[in-house]
Amino acid sequence: MKIVIAGCGEVGTHLAKLLSREEQDITVVAEDSEKLAPLDANFNLLTIVGHPTSFRSLKEAGVDKCDLFIAVTPHETRNILACSIAKHLGAKKTVARIDNYEFMDPKNRDFFNEIGADDVIYPEYLASLEIIDSLKRNWVRSWFELHDGELILVGVKLRDGAPLIGKKLKDLGRETHDFHVAAIKHNHETIIPGGDDALMPNDIVYFMTTREHVDTLASLCGKTVRKVRNVIIMGGNRIAVRLCVMVGDKYNFRIIDPDKDLCLSLSEKCPNALIINADARDTDALRDAGIEDADAFIALSDSSEANILTCLSAKEFGVFKTVAEVENIQFISEAESLNIGTIVNKKLLASSRIFQMLLAGDTSSSKVMALADAEVAEIEASEGSKITRAPVKDLHLSRDMTIAGLIRDGKGHLVGGNTLIQAGDRVVVLTLNGVIHKVERLFS
Repeated sequence: MKIVIAGCGEVGTHLAKLLSREEQDITVVAEDSEKLAPLDANFNLLTIVGHPTSFRSLKEAGVDKCDLFIAVTPHETRNILACSIAKHLGAKKTVARIDNYEFMDPKNRDFFNEIGADDVIYPEYLASLEIIDSLKRNWVRSWFELHDGELILVGVKLRDGAPLIGKKLKDLGRETHDFHVAAIKHNHETIIPGGDDALMPNDIVYFMTTREHVDTLASLCGKTVRKVRNVIIMGGNRIAVRLCVMVGDKYNFRIIDPDKDLCLSLSEKCPNALIINADARDTDALRDAGIEDADAFIALSDSSEANILTCLSAKEFGVFKTVAEVENIQFISEAESLNIGTIVNKKLLASSRIFQMLLAGDTSSSKVMALADAEVAEIEASEGSKITRAPVKDLHLSRDMTIAGLIRDGKGHLVGGNTLIQAGDRVVVLTLNGVIHKVERLFS
């Protein structure tokens, strides 16, 4: 697939690296030659120094022949204009990164389609959804729900003394068929496990299960479930505002920010939240804000390091659930190994949406969740595809992917070695980074 990316900021650069490893034909257009140089030198892609809204630059990038055009500069109006030009020049599908929730309103979709923006990505909105999920299901690290909850993939960190500790997967298979261990993150590395792999303390384990059995995983992993009501947010950015707007008065939000002018603005945008002008990195300020009575702490400052450290401080105060926005990809693995509940990264959330578009022209027919070093995809099996030709155990699948479950006739099923996948089944696959293109070949 030929993909043109306009913009090489954090999101654009991350997408370019990720998609080039997926053996896609990638071209990146940006004005900053210094930011393009490392991409050109270290990855299998083409870079062009030019303006994202220049007809000449986009023609040089080959947008007339591209399957997907992604505009992810920091400026939403520039992204929308770039998509309009790309569509006019012949791009099959265009996607614009936006910063305005109004642009996501279904009532406005026809307008954007008419001017050439087929789809939009609002990373802050996606991050807000992720955080809301983490508050609701506060015993998990990640939650991926399919077909109205018929199948659920959960990532859980195993506590010392949990009943699953020390169990080998082949022994678990003899004892229970209520869940399938799809992947294990152990010592900063995610693996697709085999029967001889054992579950160890502090492993982050990704379980595929069904709705009726998901609650039993909490106790098996040594977790407790608690209702969250009082929430402190560090940083009054767009994610914080979107959270307050989306959940209304379901939670008692207290937003702490050191910027006085921003606090005045927040008091208007978030009337249901208590706004506190202070620096949450100061433990005395946290005490004054009521950290000892908080059920959850969400760190959304511009600094990944500050977010990680303040979450650790919140844990020392006894806060049950912590959420940290960690935008430095290299910090995610380290943060996950610490006592922090959920890590949110806008680049990974944007990647999930892009992978969704790669796997299906109609994004309603697939879902993708991008992890730091793996992807989870839900894909429909086509008639005559390789995936339908034999039981799973005889398909000789790559060791860097696993089939965890499927939806058939509206019902979720776990997948075993003797399962024969049928055309029309919606199948859940977990892959390590760089192999989603192999998955696409199996199902098409």
